[in-house]
Amino acid sequence: MLYAVVIKKQFISYLTFSSKVPKKPVLNFIKKLFIMSNEEHMIDTEESDEEEEKMDDGEEVPLVIVNDEVDIDLTHCRIRKIEHFDNLTAVEVLCLRNNLIKQIENLYMLTTLRELELYDNQITKIENLDTLVNLEILDISFNRITKIENLNNLSNLRKLFLINNKITKIENLEHLENLEMLELGSNRIRVIENLQGLKNLTNLFLGKNKISKIQNLEALENLELLSLQSNRIVKVEGLQNCLKLEHLYLSHNGINEVDGLENNVKLQTLDMTGNKIKKICRIDHLVDLEEFWFNDNEIDSWDCVDTLKNFKKLETVYLEHNPIAEDPMYRKKIKLIVPWIKQIDATMAHQN
Repeated sequence: MLYAVVIKKQFISYLTFSSKVPKKPVLNFIKKLFIMSNEEHMIDTEESDEEEEKMDDGEEVPLVIVNDEVDIDLTHCRIRKIEHFDNLTAVEVLCLRNNLIKQIENLYMLTTLRELELYDNQITKIENLDTLVNLEILDISFNRITKIENLNNLSNLRKLFLINNKITKIENLEHLENLEMLELGSNRIRVIENLQGLKNLTNLFLGKNKISKIQNLEALENLELLSLQSNRIVKVEGLQNCLKLEHLYLSHNGINEVDGLENNVKLQTLDMTGNKIKKICRIDHLVDLEEFWFNDNEIDSWDCVDTLKNFKKLETVYLEHNPIAEDPMYRKKIKLIVPWIKQIDATMAHQN
């Protein structure tokens, strides 16, 4: 159990949380800090151990927060309800990760907030964020959210994390014109859609969903990273307008050939791990490639591997768990094709 304590010589407000296993040294430390504050709201150091015993029985423990604190971290504090934050006039970062919160509420006064972390709670709905107009980073990952909603007022939002929820549809994002990063991995999304308003999006994470087709990315002209690992994709397509794309992750899908990358000449990372690819082809023009991950496929001919010699910036190549990797001269042949390579699979190229 962690106890977050922030205290200075200013007015102090209180937040309480339930604890099953509070420790006596922690209480004494909190008491000592109260004495140092020399303020009105102070724990009496002459109190007997009776209070500590009560807290050991699961009573609420007072948590001290300074009203003008800028960065507040209340991770793992067994908080069940968001409350008593009204007097936090300067807070910019509020972290409530790993708690027991069921509802987003009582944050309307925190208009200075730039970053809000609600990762790993029990939240079922995105709500009550309308007044947080300065919010730039919002993380509600690992909760129980089923719908993206009520974000219309957050026009300054740059990063939105909704990993590992129960979201089935990409929607209600059209007002987030300044959004740069959208993380929707580990949800139940089937279709890539409703992204046309996100002109400034540079990073899109949609791994571990139920997506079967790459589509509706035409408006994402500034996209630099696209992650679609562990979906149901069988064809590389729909990327023709993503001219700034540098990192493409398509591992663990059902792709059987490399195609559709004609316009993506800025690619630096190409991850096709765990597909059904038999031949490396139609990528000669990707001369900026640095990371080439094609392990766990069905590549059985060295002829197509010769393509790698076109990639003068190539640093890492993964081809293990392909039929060609059974060749006793596997590593040596790769080094002959790309003598400048730094890493082959999980080991450095200079190692035997």
